[in-house]
Amino acid sequence: MSQERTEGDLRNTGLSLKHDREWDYEIDRIVEAVEERDAETVGLQFPEGLKRRGPAVTDDLRETLPDDVQVMMSGQPCYGACDLDTYMMRRTDVFVHFGHSPMKESDKIIYVPLFSNVDVFPMMERATEEKLASPDEDPDVGLVTTAQHMNKFDEMRSWLEERGYEVHVRKGDDRLTHEGQVLGCNYASADVDADQILYVGGGKFHPLGLAMEHPEKKVVIADPVNNALTIADTEQFMKQRYASVHKAMDAEQWGVIFCTKIGQGRWEKAQEIVENNDDAYLITMDEVTPDRLTNFGMDAYVNTGCPRITTDDGPQFKKPMLTPGEYEIAIGEKPLDSLEFDTFHGTW
Repeated sequence: MSQERTEGDLRNTGLSLKHDREWDYEIDRIVEAVEERDAETVGLQFPEGLKRRGPAVTDDLRETLPDDVQVMMSGQPCYGACDLDTYMMRRTDVFVHFGHSPMKESDKIIYVPLFSNVDVFPMMERATEEKLASPDEDPDVGLVTTAQHMNKFDEMRSWLEERGYEVHVRKGDDRLTHEGQVLGCNYASADVDADQILYVGGGKFHPLGLAMEHPEKKVVIADPVNNALTIADTEQFMKQRYASVHKAMDAEQWGVIFCTKIGQGRWEKAQEIVENNDDAYLITMDEVTPDRLTNFGMDAYVNTGCPRITTDDGPQFKKPMLTPGEYEIAIGEKPLDSLEFDTFHGTW
């Protein structure tokens, strides 16, 4: 008799498998690209959580590629397809970006989304039994997931439809590659005609952002990676954001951050803030961290780069770090109750 799995039990989720079975690194496709381009250098970029897998993937490629082909790994921070190592891109014949789907297609870049082999359906079944309204009560449900589970998205949709749900999906905007896909900064795919959204994927990073962007919707988190089923709760987040705005209301000098990463810059927004505030100063940087800002000595900062830096890392900064919308509240241009989640749209 099989034992009941509890939250955090990783058996049979894929995380206990060896690296070459847990994710599909598409080694054959990379080797084929090297041969077609007669490449001499290959650059590999992994997101932070998968950098430790880099040496194993490099070994797999070395075993297959000619000895004179050099394979190198990017050590630059990477949190999305908006965060490409442009230095490595310019200096390698083949550049491979792992863990994300294309935000903008390019012949120069090979995107390997790392599709997961985790079985999503046991957790989806729990979601329909415990958290989602029944089809008789409310048949409308939105379905979203991340790039890692897009290989099973059509099956997920059919699975819900077979159980009587009317599944609402859409692609969102140009920043998104697939129908039903969400990013940490973009939840346009959840803008559907349904009061409940089923998120299938690992962790709470994406669904919490989704719930903040769509506070009117019930967001059910079916996490097959960590064997967890919850409802997204944004109360603690909202308290933190209101506190940051209040602290910034007395600020006299503002640092306005423009992020130089290829897919995270909002130059027009940064310029607009500085042009309309004589006490605002434009600061350009690639990686936005508390240590890098300390020596500027500003009273508060506005981040026009990745919104998750503000919302997720905000408490780590010694001075208030606000989104552009929160800044408008802090200086009195908008009421406090207009506070909303900051999202990113479009590509570079």
